[in-house]
Amino acid sequence: MRMASRRLFVVTALVAACLPAVSSTATGAPDATVVVNANAGLATVPDTAIGVNHAIWDSQLGTNAVNDLLGDAGVRMMRYPGGSYGDIYHWKDHTAPGGYVAPNTDFDTFMAGVRRAQAQPIIIANYGTGTPQEAADWVRYANVTKGYGVKYWEIGNELYGNGHYGANWEADNHPDKSPAGYARETVAFAQAMKAVDPTIKVGAVLTAPANWPDAIVGTGDAASWNQTVLSIAGPHVDFVIVHWYPGGSTTEQSLASTDQVPDMMYLLRQQITKYAGPNPDRLGVAMTELNATYGRNTQPGALFAAEAYTSLLENGVFNVDWWNVHNGPDKASTIGGQPDFNDFGLLSSATCLPDGACEPPLNTPFAPYHALKMLSLFARPGDQLVRAGSAEPSIRAHAARRPNGDLAVMLLNSDENNSRTVSIDYAGYTPSAATPTVHTFTNGATEVVTSSDGSATSRTLPPFSLTTLVLRPSGQAQLPTAPGQPTGSTTDRTATITWPSVPGVVKYEVHRQLGTISEQWGETSGTSFTAGNLNPGTRYTVNVLARNAAGAVSWSSPPLTVTTGSPAESSCTVRMSNVTDWSSGFVGAVDITSTQAMSNWTLNFDWPTTRQQVGSGWNATWTQTASAVTVVGSTRIEPNGTVNTGFVGNYTGPNITPTAFRLNGTLCHTTS
Repeated sequence: MRMASRRLFVVTALVAACLPAVSSTATGAPDATVVVNANAGLATVPDTAIGVNHAIWDSQLGTNAVNDLLGDAGVRMMRYPGGSYGDIYHWKDHTAPGGYVAPNTDFDTFMAGVRRAQAQPIIIANYGTGTPQEAADWVRYANVTKGYGVKYWEIGNELYGNGHYGANWEADNHPDKSPAGYARETVAFAQAMKAVDPTIKVGAVLTAPANWPDAIVGTGDAASWNQTVLSIAGPHVDFVIVHWYPGGSTTEQSLASTDQVPDMMYLLRQQITKYAGPNPDRLGVAMTELNATYGRNTQPGALFAAEAYTSLLENGVFNVDWWNVHNGPDKASTIGGQPDFNDFGLLSSATCLPDGACEPPLNTPFAPYHALKMLSLFARPGDQLVRAGSAEPSIRAHAARRPNGDLAVMLLNSDENNSRTVSIDYAGYTPSAATPTVHTFTNGATEVVTSSDGSATSRTLPPFSLTTLVLRPSGQAQLPTAPGQPTGSTTDRTATITWPSVPGVVKYEVHRQLGTISEQWGETSGTSFTAGNLNPGTRYTVNVLARNAAGAVSWSSPPLTVTTGSPAESSCTVRMSNVTDWSSGFVGAVDITSTQAMSNWTLNFDWPTTRQQVGSGWNATWTQTASAVTVVGSTRIEPNGTVNTGFVGNYTGPNITPTAFRLNGTLCHTTS
C-alpha cells in the first residue's frame, strides 16, 4: 500500500446500530443447494492465517482498546511498521524521514500489543533506505536482547514500485533498482539476519499474477520481476510476499474477483517451482496486504473479506493481512443502507471529511472487522478446509473439518434485499441430529450473534449476511490417520500419484476433485497409483484417503495439483512465447514445426482459464469460441520446417500458458 494518511484525528460521531436478524431452518423449496464434500480436502489452517497491518502513523497502535479488539476478532498476525513506511522506517531511533510517526508506536510498544492480543508479528525490514546490518541489528534486538521470538521478516515492501517500471511510490536509495538489484540485496539481507538468528523466516517481495507489473520485462532486464527475484533470491529465502487490491464497483464484481484466487496461486506456484531452485515447495506464500475496492466499511467489504481470506487459505496461503487497522476516510456514501467512508481501516478513525460527514466514534468496528471475527469462529488453526459450493451465484459456501470431528460450514448470501433458503448436502461426513451452533453477521449489525437452532441440512440466510454452522458428527468411530502430502508426475495422458504410508491401513483411495464432487480414480493397497486416459494439458487436483480393515475412512490428504503436458515425441512441435506484456494483455508468438510438409494447416488449443482472449492475430486467421482457439494458416510448412504466427491476447486474471496444441488433429510436443 502506498503511504496512507499520516495523521488520525479523533472526532466523536453518532452511529446507528441495527439489530441482526437470526437465521432459521428453511421451509419449502430451497433457493439453492449447497454441497459440502469432506473427502475433497484443501489446505490446513495455520496459526498465522488471520492478520492485519499496523502502522507507525496510527496513534492507536499501542492501545489496549485496539489490541483487545484485535484479539477478540481472532487476529493472530500483525504486520509492522506499515506498508511503504517499512522502507523509510529506522527502528533504532523510531524515525521515518519524510513521514509522520505517531507517539507510542515504537517496536516495543507494538510487541506489547502483539502479546496482549495473543498474536505474532511479521516485520518489514527497511530495504529502501536501510541496510542489511540495520536489519540484522533489529533481529538481534528482537530475538536475542528482548527474546520476542519474531519469526517472520519481509525484505522491504512493494519494491517494484521504486520507479524501475515507471511508477514511483516506494523509497529505494539503491543505485540499482532493477529486480536483479533487489534480489541480490535480499540475499545479503537474508544472510546477515540469519547469521544472528538462523531460525527466522525471511520473505522476498513478488507481484501477484495478473497485477502490475507482473510479466512486464523492464528496460535492461532479461526477465520479469518474479522470474528474476526467484531465480536469484529463491534459494536464500523462506517465503514470498504478494499484495492484492482487486477492483470492482459492485458487490458481485468484488466477490467475483475472488474466483481468480485458485488460478493466481496456481500460476504463482508454477513460477516458484520453475525459478526458485531446489525444493521449491518449502517457500510459503503470504498475502500481507489485502482490501476491497467497493463498500470497504460496509457489508460488501465484509463479504469480500470472508470470501477472499477463505479462498486464499484454501489455496495454501499461510498468512493474509488486511490493510489496515486504522486509515482514515476518503468519501462518504451509503451502501446497502449503511454509511460507508471508503476507509481502508478495520476500525473507525473518528475523522470528519471536508463536507461535514464524520465517521463513528474512535475504534468503532467497521463491517470487515466482524468478518474477521466470523472467520476465526469458522476456521481455527489445525482445521482442514474442504470443498463446498453452490450453483446459485448469490450463495457462496466454505467448510472446515476440525480435529475433534466437528464440521463448520460458512454461508454467504450476497443478495442485498432477499433472504435465501438453502438445503445442505454432505459427502464424506454425516452430521448428528444435534442442533448446530450458529454464528451470524447481518447487514448493519454491530456484533456477531451466536445461537443454537435449526438443523444441519437446511437454512434460511438473511439478506447480505454471513452465517456459520458448527456441526457435531454422527458417531465417533476411530478413523485412520490421513495420508500425508502426495507428490505426482505426469505425461500427456497419465498422472502417477505417490504418498507416505499410513500404519494399519489396508487400502488407499485416490479421488479427483470436480468442483464440489469427488471422482474416485481407483484404490490400491500400495502407496502409488497411476491414472490413465487423461486429457493432455489439463489440471487435476487429487486427494488420497486411507481405509482400515473395519472400513473406516480417514480424512483426506492435503491436495495435490498436477497438470498433464504434451507427448515427449510427436510429428509436430509448438512453442508459444510471450513477446511483451502489460499486465492486462500481451503479444504472443507461436512457432510451429512439422516433420511433414503442409500447405494448409489448422492449429487448435484451449486457454486454461475463461478470462483469456485472443484480440487479433497475423500470419494466420485466429478465431475463438468460449475458451477454444482455432488458428488457420496457409503458409506452407516444409518437411522439418517451421512457420511463425502471432497474436494480441487479453486477460483479466492470471495468464496461464496452454500446454496442449493439436496440428491438423495431431497432438504436438510443446516446448517453452
